[in-house]
Amino acid sequence: MSICRAIGLMSGTSLDGIDIALVDTDGERLHGLGPTGYRPYTQAERALLREALAAAATLSDRNARPGVLVDAERLVTNTHAEMVAAFLSDHGLAAGDIDIVGFHGQTVLHRPAQKLTVQIGDGHALAARLAIPVAFDFRAADVAAGGEGAPLVAIYHQALATTIDRPRPLVIVNIGGIANVTYLADSEAPLACDTGPGNALIDDFLHARGGPSFDEGGMIAARGQVDEAFVRRILAYPFFAARPPKSLDRNDFALASIALPELSVEDGAATLAALTARAIAAIVPHLPQTPACWIIAGGGARNRAILRMLAEAVAPARVETADALGWSADALEAQAFAYLAVRTLKGMPITFPTTTGVARPMTGGIVVARDRN
Repeated sequence: MSICRAIGLMSGTSLDGIDIALVDTDGERLHGLGPTGYRPYTQAERALLREALAAAATLSDRNARPGVLVDAERLVTNTHAEMVAAFLSDHGLAAGDIDIVGFHGQTVLHRPAQKLTVQIGDGHALAARLAIPVAFDFRAADVAAGGEGAPLVAIYHQALATTIDRPRPLVIVNIGGIANVTYLADSEAPLACDTGPGNALIDDFLHARGGPSFDEGGMIAARGQVDEAFVRRILAYPFFAARPPKSLDRNDFALASIALPELSVEDGAATLAALTARAIAAIVPHLPQTPACWIIAGGGARNRAILRMLAEAVAPARVETADALGWSADALEAQAFAYLAVRTLKGMPITFPTTTGVARPMTGGIVVARDRN
């Protein structure tokens, strides 16, 4: 199969910024992982995206952009366009060197039970501005067909796992705003699902307390004590007992709905880090076999408190970060959307019965040529 050069873009539910990555792939094998980059959102940009999340809660039409959603979609499109242009310049690349851009956009609403998922970001405008074909809107077809529409990265995790020698079964964990896992065993189809809160609850808690935008290195949580009763209460929610596939909206575990006790900043961060770690570990009874190895990616891979708590929860299994394997913990999702863009370009499936619960393997995404006219 022909090899394509793709750029992947990811703005996740943590609302921290945009990741970008270059990947060479034929849609099955990885033939090269190129440079990566990151652009943080400014405080004002993050505030606008938070407003968009609140405004989207009442949407019933996935194409509607009332009120602040218009401004937020323009922001997402413009910042991604600027990011790609700067990335190309920094690495001596031209638009003609890139076959496809995978543009995830910003998820502002995800309710698959209502066959509704909304990612803002104008793929047509991005393709016209970059003069590069763009693949976007990756989740909608799966959700319309009765799937969860998430997580989407399992097929990329499977390709990536072929490049390492680790005992099986293994689990690749992405701890973004929401945490998700991909379970990989020899001669079995990948199994994937969201597991629960990732970084979003911790970030929102710190934001509400006037603190930093995230707990760098898990240093705040490391100084706190876990409210064990709270963690047990949340883990009793029906979501955690449900078998995969399953997925979450960012606000399914919003601060306003979980009744977090009045805790110090340190104790609150520790408690929410414990919830993230133990929610991930709670997937083990739903897996065909107990994993021998856990590989952690996403922003949560840098939170040492979460890593320590997860290692305790899944012992004696091996727990290591994606960075320790020579992967990029930060850019792994951006790489995944480059990979998914190539599969979309070639009409290959991106979701599967064991990853989203859809009835059959599904293609997905919309491809826009560089010139809309």
